[in-house]
This record gives sequence, structure tokens and C-alpha cells, in this order.
Amino acid sequence: MLDSLLNLMRPETMITLLIAIATFSTVLTIAASFTQNDELKQRMKRVAFERERLRASQRAQMSAGDAKLRSRNQGSLVWQLVDALNLRQLFEADTSRELLRQAGLRSEHHLVTYLALRLVTPLLLAALAYLYASTVVAEEMPVLMRVAVTLGAVIAGYYLPLTLVKNLVARRQISIKGAWSDALDLMLICVESGMAIEPALQRVSREIGATSVPLAEELTLTVAELSYLQDRRKAYENLAKRTGLPTVKSVVTSLVQSERYGTPLGTALRVLAQENRDARMFEAERKAAALPPRLTVPMIVFFLPVIFIVILGPSVISVMNLR
Repeated sequence: MLDSLLNLMRPETMITLLIAIATFSTVLTIAASFTQNDELKQRMKRVAFERERLRASQRAQMSAGDAKLRSRNQGSLVWQLVDALNLRQLFEADTSRELLRQAGLRSEHHLVTYLALRLVTPLLLAALAYLYASTVVAEEMPVLMRVAVTLGAVIAGYYLPLTLVKNLVARRQISIKGAWSDALDLMLICVESGMAIEPALQRVSREIGATSVPLAEELTLTVAELSYLQDRRKAYENLAKRTGLPTVKSVVTSLVQSERYGTPLGTALRVLAQENRDARMFEAERKAAALPPRLTVPMIVFFLPVIFIVILGPSVISVMNLR
């Protein structure tokens, strides 16, 4: 027993035991790391499977809801008219859908109503113009003039829905363009503070809503598409298509490059924000420089006659009194 203890206390034996313990610990650590990686992979697979299952169920619910909505709407007269006359192909439904989205009208019901109005409005205005020309001013207007008025009503009715939608698009773009510089500054602050792009866009949409409701709506929709679409680049491109503004497209290009190549987004946003501020200042200076020529005609028409009356009025009155 004493000899065994003495053998254990020898330096050679102690070194051998320490080497054996270190070797066993090293093997155990390596094996544990592989086990943890396998467990992590299994968990990630389960999470991915659960996410795909939820996404598939959500898509199934949305498709079922769309099918119910389509079956319910297809019973209406407007849907039957559009489907029967194939107005989607006649009026280029994809281009019309993109234009309506820029105006803030995104549902399929808006598209069907717009296509039906493109057909019904010319016929309705032509009928009203022909009735007016044939009854009210029938004696004063010859037949060729009635035909010309009817054709003019047809042309005006054809372009009337398109003009109204373009006016909505222009009004919406003015609102977005006016608040886009502030939105870029807020986005830059959020990104440089360490926020990801989704919470940054969500924060900007909440803050910018008091200035521009359309911009807040578009940013919120972009956040929803980023969380739903598999291709994030598609969500950014949809934002550019829905707004139709060059300034938004430049920011979208920077976001896509940042997603693809991993470039720092803060630097690009800082440069774009500075360029946008410079562009706004240049636009304000241009409007200020164009103001004097615009005021020339009103001053000549309204101010100069009053000045002549004030200056020459006493002399004219004196001459009239002498007579």
C-alpha cells in the first residue's frame, strides 16, 4: 500500500495522470461542442419547419379568403361585365393595377371598378351629350355638330377615369416627396443607433404619420412585406413601384445593395439624405427665382391701373371742374 502511494507521488506518475486528464477533458470538450451543434441544428430545423408550416397555413387561409371574395364578387354585375368583355386584356390590367397602387388603391375591387369605368364613362357621356344636343339645342346645332359633340364626349369619357387616377397619384406623390427628407433623416438616426432595417422603418412610419399619411402607409406595408416575402429585394422594389419617385428609387437601390453585398447602410443613407436636402434647397431656390416673372403680369393688370388712377385722378377732376 505504501509502495503504491509512493509510486503515485512520483513526478513521472503525476505528469502521466495530468496528461491523461487533460486528454480526456479535450476529447470531452470537442465531443460536447459537436453535440451542441447537432442540437442547435435540430432546433433550427424545427423552427424553420414550424415557420414554413405557419406560412403555408397563412397562405392557405389567404387563398381561401380570396377565393371566397372572388366568388362573391364575381356574382356582381361589374365583375361579370369585366370578365365577359375581357377588359383586363383590353385596358392592360397590369399597368392599370400599378397605377392604382400608386394612387393608394390596391384591392382587386378597385381594379375591376376602374376597368368598368373606362368602358362605361365614354358611353354614358356620349349618350348625355347626344341627348342634350338633340333636345335642348336641336334647332341651333346642325347634325354634323351633334356628331362632333358626341365624339368629343366619347374621348373625354375615355380619358376621364385615367385623369382622375393620375391626379390622385400626383397628390399622393407630393405628400410623400414633402416628407421623404425627414423620413430619411429619421431612418439614418435609427440605423446608426443600431436598429435593424425593419424596426427602423416601423419607427419612421410611426413618427412620419403626422406629416404624411401616404408615406407612413407605404413604409408600414414595406415592413409587412419584408416579414412575409422570401425575397427581401422584392419588398424594396415594390416600395419604389408604389411611390414612383426617383428619390425613393435611389434609396431602394442602396437598401438592395446593402442586403446583397453587406455594405454599411448608414453611410449610404447619410449621403442620400444630404443629396435630398440639397435637392430640396435647389427646388426652393428655383421656385423663389421664378416668383418675380410670375408676379409681373398680375402687377401690370391690377396694380398699374390703380396707380394711374391715383396719380391722374386729381388732375382729371380739376380739369373737369374748370369746364
